Amino acid sequence: MSELISTERVKDRALSVHPQIENRREYVSISRQEEFNRLALSSDCDLRDSISIPVRRMTASTLLGSGQVALVGEQVAIHEAGVVFVDHQLTPVQQRNLEKAWDCKVVDRTGLILEIFAARARTREGVLQVELASLNYQISRLVRSWTHLERQRGGFGFMGGPGERQIELDRRMIRTRIKSLEKDLAHVRRMRATQRSGRQRKEIATVALVGYTNAGKSTLFNHLTEGDVYVADQLFATLDPTLRLLKLPGGSRVMLSDTVGFVQDLPHELVDAFKSTLEEVVEADLILHVRDASDPGSADQKIVVEETLAQLGLDGDDAPPVIELLNKIDLVPQTRSKITKEIAGSRVAISALTGEGTDLLLKLLSDWCEQDSQEFSLQVPLSDGKTLAYCHAHGRVLEQKVEGDQLMLKVRMASRHASKVRTDAV
Repeated sequence: MSELISTERVKDRALSVHPQIENRREYVSISRQEEFNRLALSSDCDLRDSISIPVRRMTASTLLGSGQVALVGEQVAIHEAGVVFVDHQLTPVQQRNLEKAWDCKVVDRTGLILEIFAARARTREGVLQVELASLNYQISRLVRSWTHLERQRGGFGFMGGPGERQIELDRRMIRTRIKSLEKDLAHVRRMRATQRSGRQRKEIATVALVGYTNAGKSTLFNHLTEGDVYVADQLFATLDPTLRLLKLPGGSRVMLSDTVGFVQDLPHELVDAFKSTLEEVVEADLILHVRDASDPGSADQKIVVEETLAQLGLDGDDAPPVIELLNKIDLVPQTRSKITKEIAGSRVAISALTGEGTDLLLKLLSDWCEQDSQEFSLQVPLSDGKTLAYCHAHGRVLEQKVEGDQLMLKVRMASRHASKVRTDAV
């Protein structure tokens, strides 16, 4: 009897390295290390160990000191690791030298996030954006792929060796592909701009959900819109933007947008590539900032989100209003009452999973939509179905009765809509 051959892929053994760099601007904490380890696990590897290393002075060749490089090398050998994830952005030279020293693949923070994005992208737009980000990241690292070729042997002044020629060919191919991707994404942006202008003509406000990755944005989106956006307890579960029309209790309507989650040190390649996605945030009339109330690092995550919004130009007088949503209060029952009592004004405590607090959120959205609304009476001929339809579409018809050939209405709607029908008001 022949043996069955297993087709299950063996996961790469991996280590994660956390350089604790003095005076680094980003907050360095246990929660950051846990987040990076979760990112590493998201790449479907077998994470064997997590190593924190204090770095007083960054080394240009390897980032870490020679003794620290040797220490990690010992752990690589002990665990027979095939990949080391480094929680810092490495230069191409640092990455190449560490791979030589450890004799395994080395992936920095940017490369890891790009790999996860590539695995999670589903729509054509998401795939295009991830590929563009990956190519912009790879183009400066091509030398790593050709170290076995002679790059110095040329002899004719303007001609390099075979390695140099191959690198230039690859760079030219990548640049050509980048131009093609940028052209395709520009088309996507034009389509989004057309869709937005259509919503603006219909005067439907856009409300964008933003927040740290895994804060519960998609769960809240599904709860409010009865949608079926993919939800999972993992980082970057949502990459592709989704928009749904949300009807509010008062009769108003808004377009709700679910967007990619932010993370500390989000690579600038991704911010640039995902501009067409993030434009839904930039063009939003109101931002709902979803925070994980159960996460000890929630305050630090808030800073990261605010800095990312500022990077998109959403700060100061040009920024839309922001409502903070302290989510997952079902996971912190011991502090739920305290959180709820402290909430006031533009903050709401909710549980997207159980629905607790979402009624208050919907009322807040309804009040925001109607903050400049007015109530008035209107006399409309029975034959004027267009005006009646407009009143129902853009406001609330409170009373309606027929007098002869006229329809007497009492309507509440926003001033911008009312100005279009009040010429016949009584």
